[in-house]
Amino acid sequence: MKTRTYQIALAAAVAACVLLAAALLYVLPHRSQAAPAAASQDPVVARGPQAAAQPAQSGSAAAPDEPALAPVQLSPERLQEIGVTTAMVERKEVNDNLSVPGNVDIDEEKLSYVQTRFPGWIQNVFANATYQYVRKGQRLFTIYSPDLVSGEQEVLLARQNQKAFAPDAQGMAAQEDGWLQRAAEERLRQFGVPEQAIADLEKSGKVQHDIAIDSPASGYIIDRAALPNAYVQPDTKLYTIADLSTVWVYANVFQNDIGRLKPGDTAQVTVDAYPGRNFNGRIDQILPQVDSTTRTVRVRLIFHNPGVALKPGMYVNVAISVPLGRQLVVPASAVLQAGARTIAFIDHGNGNLEPRTVQVGQQLDDSVIVLSGLKAGEKVVSSANFLVDSEAQLQAAMGSFAPLPQQPAAASKPAQQIRIDLTTQPSPPHVGANTVRVKLTGSDGKPLSGTQVTATFFMPAMPEMGMAAERAAATLTDKGNGVYEGSLQLGSGGAWKVTVVVQRGGQTIATQQLSIDATGGM
Repeated sequence: MKTRTYQIALAAAVAACVLLAAALLYVLPHRSQAAPAAASQDPVVARGPQAAAQPAQSGSAAAPDEPALAPVQLSPERLQEIGVTTAMVERKEVNDNLSVPGNVDIDEEKLSYVQTRFPGWIQNVFANATYQYVRKGQRLFTIYSPDLVSGEQEVLLARQNQKAFAPDAQGMAAQEDGWLQRAAEERLRQFGVPEQAIADLEKSGKVQHDIAIDSPASGYIIDRAALPNAYVQPDTKLYTIADLSTVWVYANVFQNDIGRLKPGDTAQVTVDAYPGRNFNGRIDQILPQVDSTTRTVRVRLIFHNPGVALKPGMYVNVAISVPLGRQLVVPASAVLQAGARTIAFIDHGNGNLEPRTVQVGQQLDDSVIVLSGLKAGEKVVSSANFLVDSEAQLQAAMGSFAPLPQQPAAASKPAQQIRIDLTTQPSPPHVGANTVRVKLTGSDGKPLSGTQVTATFFMPAMPEMGMAAERAAATLTDKGNGVYEGSLQLGSGGAWKVTVVVQRGGQTIATQQLSIDATGGM
């Protein structure tokens, strides 16, 4: 019995293997034949009629979905209505103004220090206040020094000896005595004794115990250590005098902009304390260190400082003029950023405007540098570009979804012979269901019936706001007496461009374009 069971199980297993092998032999040939056909189809991405006719290109990026543009033809009235102005494309020398913060500091090249070359005791102090203004040669203080008194005595002694010794036949004694006097006077000069003090010594013949020390320069005392009865050494710094007729301004420039600057570039400084006043200067040095915290480089500029208007420590606004050479420039308002592209409208005259993709560079105040797309001497639209762009998109869209039937010129009637009056219910239209009513009046003033009327509402795309173009169309029914009505569903509020097309017998006999504002949200 057990053997019988094993035989039945083995027979079933063999039969299953045979069936599986037969199935594989049937499926594999058919699969290999269907594979090429399946390879040419994309089971995920739905393709349009044009895309299906072209082989897929692997690795190519999809082109951005930008609205098409078309040349615009606007009447003089329409140009004036939307406020279109034009400007010339020019090639000229331009400068870039780099605005950075800065601080006023003392010109270190105009600092003077007052020290003595001998020890002594200060007697009288005449310049006795910090930030006191002193003139060059003005008396600062008097000092008593035993070394000076000794030097003065040597001068007087040499002078007396000159008179005491009579010259010999060759005049040698008088000559030697004169040399000694000159040597003693030179020693006083090395001590820094003024010439006037030496002259007064020789004139009076008396030792002057107090010697006056004068200011070596004109300026403001920014540091003072000279006090009455103070004992000073030659290394004692008694005064620091700063000439503020010129000052340094340290500007903090980001490291990304430092390569555009060089010594000698002109700059202007404005201060909130002096509205409307500009101070002119230049770059003196670009310091060789970057602040690791702010990633800025200190740039030192020199400015004339009449009336000491710029005071050390003052915060200022620095505008550095960076020469950029001759560049092609247009007003910044002449270019429009439409999605991922930048466009400008070329004015060919008579309301004929051509949209053109341009590449722009750096913006300079109210102008922008054009790298490609325009030529010098061309005229571009410099205002109302957004409205002109909407007109261009509208005309391009109308050409794509509502083409006007072509017909011989002799068979068509001028559009101005038929009057088209469009109204909506409600008025103005709103988001949702609306009724569009068109009344046609012939050139003879009588109602026009027996035509086919369509009204197409179109809102151009606004890539800046992330909105695609919208379209709504209504086929109107003849209600008699020249009145045509139809239903229209609007998806959003805003400014809609409306095109009314009137046809008879398959031929267009009248068209009209107008703008209507719909209420409701976007």
